[in-house]
Amino acid sequence: MGLLTFSINLTLDGCVDHQEGIADDETHAFFTRLMDEGGAMLWGRVTYEMMEGYWPAVARGDVQAPLAIREWAVKLEAKPKHVVSTTRTDFPWNNSHHIAGDLRIGVQQLKDATPAGVLLGSGKLATALDRLDLIDEYQFLVHPRIAGHGPTLYESGLASTRRLALVSSTPLRNGAVAMHYRRALS
Repeated sequence: MGLLTFSINLTLDGCVDHQEGIADDETHAFFTRLMDEGGAMLWGRVTYEMMEGYWPAVARGDVQAPLAIREWAVKLEAKPKHVVSTTRTDFPWNNSHHIAGDLRIGVQQLKDATPAGVLLGSGKLATALDRLDLIDEYQFLVHPRIAGHGPTLYESGLASTRRLALVSSTPLRNGAVAMHYRRALS
């Protein structure tokens, strides 16, 4: 069984708006490494649609992008992408799969079938999966910014505090800090 790792960019005040992070080679390398290490991606519909609207065109070369960004897009194109949605059933992007029905069962089956692990990159979906105790690890890239707005991490709340054990923290040259946590044993 693979681990489910939640990874996302966030500001010091918890904002997870994708436009608030620092987009440079170093942050890109962080997420490329995570994607390379994992066996599959897991997103909610909104994140999938945001990604689907841009990255396939980069992978095809229809959008001008630096070589490293294009290489990442090509890797993402090949990576299995699993999408949780109750409102959409058609996911035409290459290697995309729909998770329907019971969320706990669907995501647990994905974890069981993916020994290299699953990388979760959707904030609202992470809240739902954390409520089901399905997230094993957290890899946050904390940016040196205060956004002053939302959306924020776990803004709809959890039933109880999550105790985490620090695995590593790595400062980046741009001032962001990569924080890796594992769920602590109770």
